[in-house]
Amino acid sequence: MLNAIGGVELSSVAKGLEAADAMLKTSNIKLILSRSVCPGKYIALVAGDVGDVNAAVEAGSAKAAHSLVDSFVIPNIHPEVFPAIEGAAVVEGLEALGIIEAFSVSALIEAADAAVKAAPVKLLEIRLAMAIGGKAFVTLTGSVAAAETAVAAGAAVVAKKGLLVEKVVIPRPSQELLREII
Repeated sequence: MLNAIGGVELSSVAKGLEAADAMLKTSNIKLILSRSVCPGKYIALVAGDVGDVNAAVEAGSAKAAHSLVDSFVIPNIHPEVFPAIEGAAVVEGLEALGIIEAFSVSALIEAADAAVKAAPVKLLEIRLAMAIGGKAFVTLTGSVAAAETAVAAGAAVVAKKGLLVEKVVIPRPSQELLREII
């Protein structure tokens, strides 16, 4: 069962591949994402049982050594996080639009989980570092109050690490934006 997600973010593509290999050989996990990201970083995300994900992230972090930028494990991950990462979230319309932008992929995934657990919102997309200068952002929708609560909770997670770029809630976004953000 995929009840946890974890990842390592590295400053080296070569060490990233080595770390991803170590993660996969360490425990029974599913590889969610393993790729180079802008600007020359590497991210490996895995899912599985909490113990397996912890072991994989520890192995990947150890193999990363001096190239480790960030790592994380989120037990009891909210089920909306996986489809948002994969770009498979289904949303028929926008209510208020919330956006959290971070300098770190790892911190952003933690923020997205915190946001969706803090208020009744729907995650639209978690965009991870491709063609955005290594940054990441999450978009979500819900009532204005829910979006504000969710964005505040997620942004607090990123801000604690000093990696928050921006947080925004748009109360009545144009419906034309929907096709642009997912």
